[in-house]
Amino acid sequence: MKADPTPAGVQALRPGRELMTRQQLPYFVGISGRSVGAQGLSMHLVVIPPGARSQPHRHVGHETAIFVLEGRVLTRWGEALEHEVVSEAGEFLFVPPGVPHEAVNLSPTEPARAVVARNDPAEQDRVEPWPPAAPG
Repeated sequence: MKADPTPAGVQALRPGRELMTRQQLPYFVGISGRSVGAQGLSMHLVVIPPGARSQPHRHVGHETAIFVLEGRVLTRWGEALEHEVVSEAGEFLFVPPGVPHEAVNLSPTEPARAVVARNDPAEQDRVEPWPPAAPG
């Protein structure tokens, strides 16, 4: 029997193309159910253009962990986005499931970059705008 030189399921991946998310931020897709068959997590690179912000939103049923690589990002959160925290390069940020939030790049000239991980392999399927649309 010939041994497989690569352990089953181990995959290396380099993000290739930018994807515009429901939050209206460009992502470079990394680990997900679709890209590598992940069962319980996703991890992507997000780039917030100079002075840009995400649309207010929430992630239903899953946690979000963020590690800021470059820049300063203001995260407004809460039912009325009434709370604020600034994250800088080298810092982590945790967003619990269902918490409304938005991210704002504080630099008018430089992009902010962060690694975003979630405990859902298809996290874009459960992103909802905030506030939710009125039933119609």
